Amino acid sequence: MESPRTFSDKFWLIIKGLCMGAANKVPGVSGGIVAFVGGFYEEFIYSLQKVNTKAFKLLFNRRFKSFYRYINGQFLSLLIFGMLVSYFSISKLLDYFLEHKELYVWSAFFGMIIGSIYYISKDFNHWNKKTIAAGVFGLLLGIGISFLNPATENDNLFFIFFCGIISVSGMTLPGLSGSFILILLGNYVLLLVDSVNALFDTFSEVIRGDFSFYYNENRIKTLKILAVFTAGSTVGLVTLSHLLTYLLKHFKHSTNAIIIGFITGSLGVVWPWKKTILKTAIDGTTLVDSNGNDIIVNYERYLPNLSSADTWWAFLFVLMGIFLFLGLDWYGKNRK
Repeated sequence: MESPRTFSDKFWLIIKGLCMGAANKVPGVSGGIVAFVGGFYEEFIYSLQKVNTKAFKLLFNRRFKSFYRYINGQFLSLLIFGMLVSYFSISKLLDYFLEHKELYVWSAFFGMIIGSIYYISKDFNHWNKKTIAAGVFGLLLGIGISFLNPATENDNLFFIFFCGIISVSGMTLPGLSGSFILILLGNYVLLLVDSVNALFDTFSEVIRGDFSFYYNENRIKTLKILAVFTAGSTVGLVTLSHLLTYLLKHFKHSTNAIIIGFITGSLGVVWPWKKTILKTAIDGTTLVDSNGNDIIVNYERYLPNLSSADTWWAFLFVLMGIFLFLGLDWYGKNRK
């Protein structure tokens, strides 16, 4: 049975959900890091693990209150509510800044990940041959994923369902960015930009009494893609939570070592100084996908130019990311 929560606890759970939602939207940043640092990662995983056969029996027998208590419903509902709000507010704000101030956004998140590495590793005192090997494995895996080339867009519904299962890993595995995986699979813009915007536009039209979207073939197709992606994400979230519950119970230290190594290796994903390489035709024109979006081939990383004012501003944002991250952690521990 879940313990009573004060109004302050509920408010901060929604804020944490907002942060998780925003982090999941940014390539290279993991919502699981927010959960890990926010001190609710294990509760999040164990709550998801409660979505099992017993929970469905309670639901089918119409024992709704027992079902809600069994799955830690208040915790999950407040957290998920924050994530949903984030996708239609904070994430849109992030879209704007990523388009106009990309270097500073990546710098801030780079700093936040450095802060998260410090936070996660500072109290980990279980280094031995086994955990060091696990940490090195996680490090190499993170570096390897960072330098993979993205695929092209694919709107096959079976593949979309698979994308949902895989992308949700960012919520359950700190350091593994679900949105970056979607870039590698070629469907980041389709699933986290076009589909979300289509849903937002549809809600806006319905509120105004405009139901013309029903006759918009492209809109209906995009909403169907979003529905399949959501279904895949739900399946992946519950499935991975059961796997992680087992790993945290039987191989906790090795699992944490892999997480630390993976987060460190994934720093290459959010390296601020990089150029996007787009796919071009023989004549040099930029190729686009079926929705008119530029096709990303890879990212070209480079060293910062110390004579540029933008570089020093970027360094400032890295520091801000580090101190903001650690400051929020300190505030969370010391607030009454």
